[in-house]
Amino acid sequence: MGLKIWLDDKLVEEADAKISIFDHGLLYGDGVFEGIRVYNGKIFELQAHINRLFDSAKAIRLEVPISKDKLIKAAEKTIEANGVIDGYIRLVVTRGVGTLGLNPFICENSKIFIIADNIQLYPEELYEKGLKVISATVVRNHPLATPPQVKSLNYLNNILAKIEALDRNVPEAIMYNHEGYVAEATGDNVFIAKNDLIYTPPVEAGALEGVTRGVVIKLAKQEKLEVVEKNLTKCDLYTCEEFFLTGTAAEVIGVVEIDGRIIGDGKPGPYTRLLRKKFFEYAHGKK
Repeated sequence: MGLKIWLDDKLVEEADAKISIFDHGLLYGDGVFEGIRVYNGKIFELQAHINRLFDSAKAIRLEVPISKDKLIKAAEKTIEANGVIDGYIRLVVTRGVGTLGLNPFICENSKIFIIADNIQLYPEELYEKGLKVISATVVRNHPLATPPQVKSLNYLNNILAKIEALDRNVPEAIMYNHEGYVAEATGDNVFIAKNDLIYTPPVEAGALEGVTRGVVIKLAKQEKLEVVEKNLTKCDLYTCEEFFLTGTAAEVIGVVEIDGRIIGDGKPGPYTRLLRKKFFEYAHGKK
């Protein structure tokens, strides 16, 4: 039996959840999305995700056809219909049906669909042992080309970097901006620790303003840890004492090697382990 998919204004069977081949979301990647976790039947930081979705849509002059409150209720109905207790939501708004030309303003009404299902996480072994990553040669999109704050359907920049990682037999790649500063991983935000400080690239460097990133910064400050947003170089990554990634799917996961350089003692460090524990407690309502 297939999933129940929210399409526009109601739930439909998975087999009936169809989008036109003339939708500009498909033809041109013209749309926005959010990936959201569900823990213990509760949608994680839903308001923050909805706010970011609407901000992304506004930035590209895409009208979301329903209100924030109605979209929240639609997401809740979708997880309930699919019996999702611990899982993942993909919420997508596309430009809608148009012509084969680029003009977005002749598109018909924008489309919404919501998928609620399980999610493929990194295996537990990698949380214990840590990830190996590489530096991508693909440069993060220039902020005046495609602003990194817009979580758009056009993820080709990230996908090309992901291909580099997979070709090198590692799960992730670190992307740098046009000035050589660290932007983000292909699907996660970057953090490092050195000399009792935790550093993360600012959004202006080309990083998505991750919801999980924001939660982790908050949790770190609650633990009296100092988090500094600053431009980071490849050398900073090579010489740091700890290195970890944060993201909706990844949560908090340590990096133990980059470009053949071992980070710290080659195991996820104490800050990484602490923040992973605190994030788990926060996400599952234990704090």
